[in-house]
Amino acid sequence: MMYNGKELIKELSLAFGPSGCEDGVRELIKSQIDGVCDEMYCDRAGNLIAVVHGQGIDYDLAVNSPDRRPDRVMICAHMDEVGFMITDVTDAGYLKFGTVGGIDPRVLCGRPVCVGDENSRVSGVIASKAIHLQSREERGKSTPINKMYIDIGAKDGEDARKYADIGSFGTFVSDFVSFGKDGKYMKGKALDDRCGCALMIELMRAIKDKPFDRSFDLYFAFTRCEEIGVSGATVAANSIQPSTAIILESTAVADIAGVDKSRRVAELGEGGAISLADRSTIYDMAIVNFALGVAEKYGIKCQVKKYVSGGNDAGNVQRCGVGVTPLALSMPTRYLHSASNVSCYDDYVAMRELVEAMLRDWRFYK
Repeated sequence: MMYNGKELIKELSLAFGPSGCEDGVRELIKSQIDGVCDEMYCDRAGNLIAVVHGQGIDYDLAVNSPDRRPDRVMICAHMDEVGFMITDVTDAGYLKFGTVGGIDPRVLCGRPVCVGDENSRVSGVIASKAIHLQSREERGKSTPINKMYIDIGAKDGEDARKYADIGSFGTFVSDFVSFGKDGKYMKGKALDDRCGCALMIELMRAIKDKPFDRSFDLYFAFTRCEEIGVSGATVAANSIQPSTAIILESTAVADIAGVDKSRRVAELGEGGAISLADRSTIYDMAIVNFALGVAEKYGIKCQVKKYVSGGNDAGNVQRCGVGVTPLALSMPTRYLHSASNVSCYDDYVAMRELVEAMLRDWRFYK
């Protein structure tokens, strides 16, 4: 079944895909892009690569003269989400765990989760010592992860191991909900970076429906393991060897009460956030200005990310091969890396329109 817009984001959000277990997400994406790309393959790192060839390119000439190979532009988003890995099973049947990716321990207690792998999973709840049993000192502190456990309803360790053992993975269980005026806000897990994956799918469909003259090939890379820093985007970029890459991401925004305006990274409803610098990359102003110029030309909302923090696949991609010029375009998202990411659908639409407009106007950048 082919989904559009918010339905596609919902389907991807609900899929099980912590870092290292992206198979289910990858299969869902395959089903959505079948027939809208010229090539589709998985590389050795498990990234899914879809290729949309340019127009009027003599590929026979390119094969015989590698120096005349058409330019390549890579667009990427990561398939994985933050989650958990089981590190021990107690004799009483509780699962001890560590986090996969950066998760604030304060958002964990009481959360429903599922544990297992792509093929078989069991429901559970993250728990810790009940508050009425905690000391005064314990009540004043966040419960550390090593004091938490996952309860899957097992009677003992032997019973628990029938469903999950050391090395099993887990993710949050979280409904996808539309809320706010006209339902424009979206709440769900893994919006980082399933919104980016959905955008790439819809972009491929748009190019298929309305092709345009283009002297470069487009490589859409759905990548693995970004959340743990062992980025599949590095492998993809080294293989593809693009000149330029657009990295679609999510960014924490802090646009809530009590946060000083100077520390608000971006605002929901004001379009995608373009990075000037982060902890891994300083971006080339030529492509930043091109993106901002296209947005102004077509009246598409976008904003500049105001706070230097974090990092994303742009840092990995930038230093691949002989070097790649990256642009990071991020979906403003509240409560990132929790069970309840919140994003604005209007921002998603603006990001999709901006990337498509950039590609159609690419000759003005190059």
